[in-house]
Amino acid sequence: MRELDLPQTVVLSAAGAGDWRGGVVIALLAALAVALMASRPLRTYAFTAWVFVFVAASMFYPAAFGTWWGVDLKILIVPLIQVIMFGMGTTLSLADFGRVLAMPWPVLVGLVLQFSIMPCVGFTLARAFGFEPEIAAGVVLIGSAPGGVASNVMTYLARANVALSVTMTACSTLASPLMTPLMMKLLASQYVEISFWSMMLDICNMILVPIVAGLVANRILYGRQAAWSRAGVLTGLGLGSFAAAAAAGWLGGEALGAICGGLVVGFAMLGVVVLAKLVVTVLLHGPENWMDKALPVVSMSGICVIIAIITARSAEDLVRVGPALIAAAVLHNGLGYLLGYLGAKLGRLSETDCRTVAIEVGMQNGGMASGLAINTLHSAKAALAPAIFGPWMNVSASILATWWRRRPPG
Repeated sequence: MRELDLPQTVVLSAAGAGDWRGGVVIALLAALAVALMASRPLRTYAFTAWVFVFVAASMFYPAAFGTWWGVDLKILIVPLIQVIMFGMGTTLSLADFGRVLAMPWPVLVGLVLQFSIMPCVGFTLARAFGFEPEIAAGVVLIGSAPGGVASNVMTYLARANVALSVTMTACSTLASPLMTPLMMKLLASQYVEISFWSMMLDICNMILVPIVAGLVANRILYGRQAAWSRAGVLTGLGLGSFAAAAAAGWLGGEALGAICGGLVVGFAMLGVVVLAKLVVTVLLHGPENWMDKALPVVSMSGICVIIAIITARSAEDLVRVGPALIAAAVLHNGLGYLLGYLGAKLGRLSETDCRTVAIEVGMQNGGMASGLAINTLHSAKAALAPAIFGPWMNVSASILATWWRRRPPG
């Protein structure tokens, strides 16, 4: 890919250096996405439409997502995922983990199904479609990822057990540093070289550390203690968080090692959130739920940029294997819902819990899989499957949730 600095990229893209039809396609897709956002019944499909906007942009103008000022934009993938995971952490509290004690059997059933059905189905589909090694590894990788946070929203739309869904997502994410590398080692090592310990550390850096920072932010954002609403306390916490982020970056190559990036992003985001609360809630007396409104926009934007960066590096591969990957995504996702539901039935769970487990098993953390493909497997081809499977999960889950919403459990 020819290197361009930022001004050249913007000018050439605006002038239609690739194909003028690209601008028309992008504009039409963007108009569709805006229209979906304006429609309450169809709003859940807006994210997928925005994904198509960024995919089209990266296909027509790959240089725009390539290199800026000599820096490869793929270095943004892991930090963006860490920001998204921090946001996920802000939606969790210790009570979400404590619910395991209240409903241990449904959580255990869900976790066993999550890390058995999906990796094995991914492996089977990779073999059945005859994908080349790196793409096959990506299919197994997305199946080996933990549940995605979007499953909680879909469970709510389906009027299923949201508490169980949140707890399952939290627990599968905590289990992912062990289970994801294990399943990849067992099922994908024939395709690409898998380093169990390297992948485990990368998951801790990319997922667990930012989530823990998000848990702390949740306590500060929504805690009822008077201290969390005092300007002096929030100012000190915010500045202290930025200082800690700087220290983590400075010590990164020495004491902190592999988790440096997660600590830097985690502390930095904590500082941003704390100071934002100071301004929005304390000084301007704005709404306390401002984070709930900002989080979906940040997450959606981050995922769209990640997909665009991946697509720009694998445009030719996507054209060649795209239809087969889409078919694999539909089958993988559909079998996840079906086998997750049937497995929960065999576990004698209630109908509501069966629906929850089905959604949770069928939806994976595509962002994490993309980051591991780029950062651990060092393969843009392996990242193609997560990039395609992720948007489809949201479409199919929206349809399934709407269908179940109209058919309450008897």
